Amino acid sequence: MRPTVFITVEVPRGALLKRDGAGRIDLVSPLPAPFNYGSVPGTLAEDGEPLDALLLGPPLPRGHRGAYPVWAVVRFTDDGLVDDKLVCGLAAPTTADRRRVERFFAIYAPLKRALHLLRGARGATRFGGWSEALPASMNRD
Repeated sequence: MRPTVFITVEVPRGALLKRDGAGRIDLVSPLPAPFNYGSVPGTLAEDGEPLDALLLGPPLPRGHRGAYPVWAVVRFTDDGLVDDKLVCGLAAPTTADRRRVERFFAIYAPLKRALHLLRGARGATRFGGWSEALPASMNRD
């Protein structure tokens, strides 16, 4: 059985703006995401924010909440901090889903690294690939 997490959608599939909890613009993405992007409330990632989650499937509205199985992890480093993203969805990711996600992060990582450099940050920012090995904290039954 796959572990399941509760996700709040922050960025609908195809959108460019990420807003914080108060509705302020947090990030303008350089390209539209091929997935819904959100977080897992009540968790804490290395960057001090809730764990990130990619929700595959059709576009969902900002604020949508639901429980979804975790299928994989996108390994990501953001300004020197581990910033992995859970890959979730009602169905297992297809090969096409995986390719879209990998292509997005292969383009997104260097653009985000450039943004960090413009802001004076010097930590590594890179896409580390797709992994089906889930974090140890996610016990597989």
